[in-house]
Amino acid sequence: MANVMATPRNATGATAVSWRMRSLMGLMGLIVGLTIGFADAQPGAQQSPALSLDVQGKIANTNDAAHRTYHFSEAQLLALPVHTITTSTTWTPRSTFTGPKLADILKVVGAHGTEIELRTFDDYTYTVPMADCERYGVIVAYSMNGQRLKLSDFGPLFLIYPRDAFPDELTGALGDSKFVWQIKALIVK
Repeated sequence: MANVMATPRNATGATAVSWRMRSLMGLMGLIVGLTIGFADAQPGAQQSPALSLDVQGKIANTNDAAHRTYHFSEAQLLALPVHTITTSTTWTPRSTFTGPKLADILKVVGAHGTEIELRTFDDYTYTVPMADCERYGVIVAYSMNGQRLKLSDFGPLFLIYPRDAFPDELTGALGDSKFVWQIKALIVK
C-alpha cells in the first residue's frame, strides 16, 4: 500500500502552503544548520587523538620502516610500569597523575642524548634536560585522578614533575614551563 499525503490546493491547482508555514520551515532549517555547524566548531566536539607517542632523535631502537622513529601505541604505553605523582600545578589543584616514567620511555628507545624536546598538538615545543628524569622521577601522565586526559584537559599526555616535593625548584615561570601538556612527540638531542 502506498503512502499518500494530502496536500491542500487552491482553485488553480497550486499547493496552498501559507507564507507562515514556509517561513517557519525555513527558520527551522536555519536553526538545524547552525546547530550542526556550531557543534562541529566547538573544541569539545573534537575527538581526542589516540593515546600514542613518537620518539625520534638520538635513539638506538626504532619500530618504523625508515628506522627513524619509535612509535608507542596505546597498548605499549599502558604496558610500561605505572607510576603516580600527587602534586598541584599552576593549572590544577592537588591531583594524582598516573603514567610511565619518562626514564622508562627513554630506556625502551635506547636514548643517548642530554636533552628531550617535547612537541605538542598545538605546535608548542619545550626542551628539558635528561637529568630531570633521575632528579625528579618525572612521569608522562595519561590520567589525572583516575580519569584519562583528553586534548581539552591537558591530554593525551602531560609531563608531570613532583612540584609539591620541590617547591623552591619547580614553582614560578621556569618551573611552570616544565609542565608540558598535549604531548605528541619527543626528540632526543
